[in-house]
Amino acid sequence: MIEPLLNIVLHEPEIPQNAGNIGRTCVAIGARLWMIRPLGFRLEDRYLKRAGMDYWQHLDWEVVDSWQEVRRRLPDCPVWYLTKTASRLVWNADFQRGDILLFGSESRGLPNSILDETPGNCIKLPMTGHVRSLNLASTVNTVAYEAVRQFGGL
Repeated sequence: MIEPLLNIVLHEPEIPQNAGNIGRTCVAIGARLWMIRPLGFRLEDRYLKRAGMDYWQHLDWEVVDSWQEVRRRLPDCPVWYLTKTASRLVWNADFQRGDILLFGSESRGLPNSILDETPGNCIKLPMTGHVRSLNLASTVNTVAYEAVRQFGGL
């Protein structure tokens, strides 16, 4: 099996359309998608399949029960924690092939217990104070392509 360019991890995703679109991005760049339960949708959900369109069959993906399981399976991969509370911008991260990009749920983000693991690796996209948060699929797409740009990607 080919090593994924990146590992995109969704912690308790809630919206099937976001997961479908993120899956499409993963196929486009050769990333592996990990989704941590509980999921806010069924994997048979028509919205998930519609957003992922016919790309889902090409997606390298897995659903796991916990963040700890992902860490056990990818023990040597650096983790970048995406959170609006970070002080470091995505543009200042030093992404490498195989990194884990960890994203929280649409309504809650990542729990503090996870964010506190490596505070120096918490990063965010800049936004004005008029916006509470960005769409998860848009954020994953932006961060994943910045990572690919940095290390010379595809």
